[in-house]
Amino acid sequence: MGFLSFFLLVLLVLQVVSEQQTTDPGEVTALNKLIDYWNLRGKMNITIDPCTQNAAWTNENANPRVACTCTGNICHITHLKIYALDISGEIPQELFVFKQLMDLNLGQNVLNGPIPPEIGQLSNMEYLSLGINKLSGPVPQELGNLTKLISLSFSSNNLNGALPTSLGNLTSLQQLYIDSSGVGGQIPQELSNLKSLHTLWASDNLFTGKLPAFLGTLTELKDLRLQGTLLEGPIPSSFSALNNLQDLRIGDLQGEDSSLRFLQNQRRLSILILRNCRLSEQIPESIGTFSMLQLLDLSFNKLTGSIPSSFQEISSLEYLYLGSNKLSGVIPATIVGSNLIAVDVSFNPLSGNLPNSFTKVGLSVSVVGTSVITIGLLDSKSSKALQCLQDDSKCSSKIPSSSFSIKCGGTGQVSPTGIDYDDDSETMGTASLYTSPGGLWAVSNAGIFISNPNGPNSIAKTDTQITNTLESELYKTARISPSSLRYYGLDLKNGRYNVEIHFAEIGMDDTKSSWKGLGRRLFDVYIQGKLVLKDFNIQKEAGGSKTALIKTFEANVTNTIMDIHFFWAGKGTCCIPYQSTYGPLVSAIHVSEVSDGTSFVGGTKKRIGSVLGAVVGGMAGLVIISSVFYLWWTKNSSKHMQIDRDSPRKW
Repeated sequence: MGFLSFFLLVLLVLQVVSEQQTTDPGEVTALNKLIDYWNLRGKMNITIDPCTQNAAWTNENANPRVACTCTGNICHITHLKIYALDISGEIPQELFVFKQLMDLNLGQNVLNGPIPPEIGQLSNMEYLSLGINKLSGPVPQELGNLTKLISLSFSSNNLNGALPTSLGNLTSLQQLYIDSSGVGGQIPQELSNLKSLHTLWASDNLFTGKLPAFLGTLTELKDLRLQGTLLEGPIPSSFSALNNLQDLRIGDLQGEDSSLRFLQNQRRLSILILRNCRLSEQIPESIGTFSMLQLLDLSFNKLTGSIPSSFQEISSLEYLYLGSNKLSGVIPATIVGSNLIAVDVSFNPLSGNLPNSFTKVGLSVSVVGTSVITIGLLDSKSSKALQCLQDDSKCSSKIPSSSFSIKCGGTGQVSPTGIDYDDDSETMGTASLYTSPGGLWAVSNAGIFISNPNGPNSIAKTDTQITNTLESELYKTARISPSSLRYYGLDLKNGRYNVEIHFAEIGMDDTKSSWKGLGRRLFDVYIQGKLVLKDFNIQKEAGGSKTALIKTFEANVTNTIMDIHFFWAGKGTCCIPYQSTYGPLVSAIHVSEVSDGTSFVGGTKKRIGSVLGAVVGGMAGLVIISSVFYLWWTKNSSKHMQIDRDSPRKW
């Protein structure tokens, strides 16, 4: 036989062998049961062998996707993706027939029930995503059997209990996404074994105890997020070893104070958020050497000293938030670089004039509550409002008002009940103050939706009819904020006031049959520095999305100013139904003086959709809570006195 004939014979044999390759019969049966159980026959009607080469469902961009690995004439399913297709029900036992499975993506569906312990049988798994579902129960110890895992996600679920110590067995793990999963308790020491980990998202969970020092030994970390938990400080000095960090977000710590001394060599950081962490001492000059830094947020802390002039060296810096601290001295003119978009130095005991550099076109600036002069930076109404907020003697000399009403995020309108709501449709910057044309009220906003800076901006809208109200139009727009939103009533008569706040969740769906209905928005509300709503969930209290809800409180005005503060404390989901869906949301505000001489008694109002609570906000002076803007100055005899700006931190 000649060489050519032999070569052709080999090709023929290989072709025959190839044609004889078939999927394991047990896996074929299991796959068909899964397709029917999850009602996917319309999207994946497999009538031939699942592992047929070049079939449409084997393409890496296909969804659903099935892909295989063949050895000899037997093929096994190794990749299964059923992503964002709203499959429901529990995770069935048929799934665990696929013993060779390496990549399983069931994310963004509405799966319920527990994570079965049989998941531990899939020992070849490298990528496992169960995030954004309705899974409940504890995280099974058996996950620790998947020692080949590179990426694991069970974020945005309804799980409970502590993380299993067996997760420490996953020494190949590089990505761990467990944010908003529902887990709590102490973070197990065994996670110190995850030396390959470079991404850890663990915000919005019920973690308790000290912020673990062992996290500082995970020196491959590039992205670490721990906001909105019950963890206590201080930030461990061991974090100084995390030299590969590019994105560090820690927030809402309780317990002991922290310092910034651990920030020594993190020169790769592009995002640094240490918000509401009980930071004290001074801001180190070394931050000026972080040449890649784009966002720096150190707001709501107790930082002292001056703003480092070394910030001028950070040419990449776009957003700088230093509000609600104890920073003193003058504002360095040099901190305004060529790329800077927003500066918040509000509610600090700063002095002097604003630098000329702050007149840069397009720069969003907040200096509310400082003693710096703002003339020339803002229009005359806003400048006057700032003067009023900083010194009540500079409020208008006209007859004080006894009420104000605001259509938050929308155009002015008169409600069917006869209330005239002022226009509040101005698009606000990432550190800004807006004052109403009549000078009766002002609104300040701080923060940026980092993952979607061009997304929701500062206003949410819907065309959907709002239920549980006769005033649907009042709720079709709302003011939103990624961090802190604050409304001020100006030049009010001193006395007792009813504060009526209107809400409707128009940014998150409540569709039970879709993953898009799994989002959770939580924020806090303060009136005159008094916490009146903690971890407030509009959707839950109203009984659904696009449903009106009214909360009414009573508060005192003692120095002509009313302060209503909406504050995000790091809780709630981040990305449902789209990136950067979180933070405070409010539809309308109506404040009126109690004039009948009687105390307000909470109860059911004779208005559809109203829910009332009573809070008395009596105080000796104006009390202000933390937010990107929240420090207050009030007059005491002939001089100003700084008052309680720290209440959101519970110090």
